Amino acid sequence: MAEPTIEDYLIEQRSFPPPDGFVAKALVRDRSLYDEAERDFEAFWARQARELVTWFDDFGPTLAWDLPFAKWFVGGKLNVSYNCLDRHLEAGRGDKVAYYWEGEPGDTRTITYAELHGEVCCFANVLKSLGVQRGDRVAIYMPMIPELVVAMLACARIGAPHSVIFGGFSPDSIVDRVNDGEAKVIVTADGGWRRGKVAPLKPNVDAAVDQTPCVEHVIVVRRGENDVTMVAGRDHWYHELMDGASGDCPPAHMDSEDLLYLLYTSGTTAKPKGIMHTTGGYLTQVAFTHKYVFDLHPDDDTYWCAADIGWVTGHSYIVYGPLANGATSVIYEGTPDTPGRDRLWEIVEKYRVTQLYTAPTAIRTFMKWGEQEPQKHDLSSLRLLGTVGEPINPEAWMWYHEHIGGTRCPIVDTWWQTETGSQLVSPLPGVIATKPGSATIPLPGVFGEVVDDEGNTVEKGGGYWTLTKPWPAMLRGIYGDPERYKETYWSRFPGRYFAGDGAKIDDDGYIWFLGRVDDVMNVSGHRISTTEVESALVDHHAVAEAAVVGASDPVTGQAIVGYVILRGSVEQTPELVEEIRQHVATKIGPTARPKAVLVVPDLPKTRSGKIMRRLLRDVVEDRDLGDTTTLADASVVDEIRTRAVEAPQED
Repeated sequence: MAEPTIEDYLIEQRSFPPPDGFVAKALVRDRSLYDEAERDFEAFWARQARELVTWFDDFGPTLAWDLPFAKWFVGGKLNVSYNCLDRHLEAGRGDKVAYYWEGEPGDTRTITYAELHGEVCCFANVLKSLGVQRGDRVAIYMPMIPELVVAMLACARIGAPHSVIFGGFSPDSIVDRVNDGEAKVIVTADGGWRRGKVAPLKPNVDAAVDQTPCVEHVIVVRRGENDVTMVAGRDHWYHELMDGASGDCPPAHMDSEDLLYLLYTSGTTAKPKGIMHTTGGYLTQVAFTHKYVFDLHPDDDTYWCAADIGWVTGHSYIVYGPLANGATSVIYEGTPDTPGRDRLWEIVEKYRVTQLYTAPTAIRTFMKWGEQEPQKHDLSSLRLLGTVGEPINPEAWMWYHEHIGGTRCPIVDTWWQTETGSQLVSPLPGVIATKPGSATIPLPGVFGEVVDDEGNTVEKGGGYWTLTKPWPAMLRGIYGDPERYKETYWSRFPGRYFAGDGAKIDDDGYIWFLGRVDDVMNVSGHRISTTEVESALVDHHAVAEAAVVGASDPVTGQAIVGYVILRGSVEQTPELVEEIRQHVATKIGPTARPKAVLVVPDLPKTRSGKIMRRLLRDVVEDRDLGDTTTLADASVVDEIRTRAVEAPQED
């Protein structure tokens, strides 16, 4: 048996079986799906594809696998827009609400499937009128407004792959993504609301288009009412184009392997990677996971994924999964603290949300703000909670369980990536007992293992998380660069997919993700995960959120430096800081005790909530900062620099 490669310090003993009341109504109450997939995973996915997706032409072979290139549901013909819209109208459910949309200033829209279908068909014809043909790429750079969903579905309807660019990105980021994908059209808005102000978007597009010769047209939705420059012949108002558009647009018959969208992930030393997701396999697996992981009852539930559509979470679990399943969803434009820190809980109460899917970073922020905020509202409609984006530390999990779920809601902690397309590791909430901080086990039809440096299976302890069989929603490559695809994901462990996450496996076979292996620290020969040390810090009663980095040290190789945000009204004292530092030693061992703990007002995060640990390492090692354009608040780093000049606490 292989030896663990990453130290396993944090042991979590708490376990929560599925509540009896939840199990009584759950879609899945036993292990039959797991058993079916274990017997024949191709036959399992073929059944899901035929049950969850409507095909114009049935597929032949379920899987053609030429490692590392996969084709799923070979020869099948379908249309994603048809599956998300038309078939619900044909079944008589056109009046069902697709989205409750909540603008940050308080304006609202209620959009039925029939209304969404009509707008999508009109916009599909708009795109065609501007010369967009099947196979042409369309870039979308928009705030969280319904027209973003319309644009995506319109592209899917005519077979034009979309490339959604997160609305917080800079002009340089737009240039890189538009040029790589050779987008013919950009769909944007004048601006969008964020923290009580209009954040302008069209000016960023204007700055980018000077360097994107492939762009022929820019379509602008009026949202912020901010002044924008419109270039004659190139720029068009969305509402003017829609006024004369026909609502009749038959869906294109797409091959299962036709490109549905590109989504770019940031490259640290090279250009962003254009992740390719195709049609049939992607739709099958996002529909399957959305239905069963969230235990969706579409006639009764109001589901809310509180992410941004600019990320893969929004693609899969705000747009394609929910609409394919005929769900009613909530979309919110703004930030959770506008106008007050109870805005999310106000929305949960207003729309009687039943499933809430959000990020651990957001949950830790809610912890910092205090339980009095959710206590202002009736959250009794909630019956299931989910987390996404990074490992969740046990104390944040417990806070979510107690203060948001009222101890009655199962929590589905989901692991997946932009590249995987859909959730791959998560409990099925009516079957699998949960443990705070663990994503539990792979979903039916997904196969993975923890391995050591040589690729040997680790049966208990820490190592690298790999996938051993293809899955339907998997990326089909990096756009225009198949060699980079093979090198990035398939070269480290031959025959296995590896995208850089560490994990450990416990006595029960549960998987605990440890974050990026780039974030593993080497302290005196011990490989220690930042996730475990951060969990130990947040376990202290005074700490709301923490980030840990390894700083160069002449004696130990790397020394652990912790950055912590204190809860509510807790006051910083030297005694408290030393107590927090010693708490880590007590919780997980003296080797993992931070050399320094710095109390900071905030952490450097992207607009999606990811902590930029690279910047924290730059600060503590007094290096020049690299690219900071994706930071939500650049001033945070300056404040942290000031705190970092304080002398570290040493033994």
